[in-house]
Amino acid sequence: MSGCPVKHGQDGAKESPFLAAVNAANNPAAGEKPASCPVMSAQPAGDCSSVNPLNNMMIQERQKPAPNQKETLSTKRETSTIPKGEVNPDHQSKDSQNWEYPSPQMFYNAMLRKGWNPSEGDMNTIVNIHNNVNEQSWHQIQIWESLHPETADSIKLKRFIGRPKDLTPKARLRSWFSGTTPFDRHDWIVDRNGEEVRYVIDFYSGTRAEVPYVEIDARPAIDGVQSFVDRLRMNFRKIF
Repeated sequence: MSGCPVKHGQDGAKESPFLAAVNAANNPAAGEKPASCPVMSAQPAGDCSSVNPLNNMMIQERQKPAPNQKETLSTKRETSTIPKGEVNPDHQSKDSQNWEYPSPQMFYNAMLRKGWNPSEGDMNTIVNIHNNVNEQSWHQIQIWESLHPETADSIKLKRFIGRPKDLTPKARLRSWFSGTTPFDRHDWIVDRNGEEVRYVIDFYSGTRAEVPYVEIDARPAIDGVQSFVDRLRMNFRKIF
């Protein structure tokens, strides 16, 4: 994943502004329930209306300029390549079969609510990186789903759960050896021809040639025999 010109310095124990933006857009605020509707603009569990999970405001409020905002930010939302399940929240276009990403204005407001002092000039870059991270996550899932060619072309994202504080067994094992932990974790629920399949995705921050990037590790959760077999098959495929 390529980096961006945004400043990524840490402030004490805080995450970088870029990671704060990603988390602010994808995760509920402290004390809120995990999201149960898909990425891009998740809704509180059991409520796929136009209520914002970050602060329970109506979705339209997220598109309004913030107080003391100096520059006008775009409210345009890009459409992802990720097909929607049967849930279509009010903030998603009924004419689109795919999920929509947050606008730069929505990102800016989310960062403010997370306690950061974002620069309006960075928002387009941050949004582009966030969108690319989600697209790459979906691409990794598609690679896994290629193990099921009969349904691979028809999979959809039903919902996701942000679980930044819950380490997966793999992430915990990696932390013991490398000392690094993911800055975020998602569980994505994929509709495979009517069957729900859970994927776990760990997001790591790093640098490559002094350029910040996001490492994505997506794989099926071992919730049953089929997922365990898929993990073995994929490892075998990578080796041979």
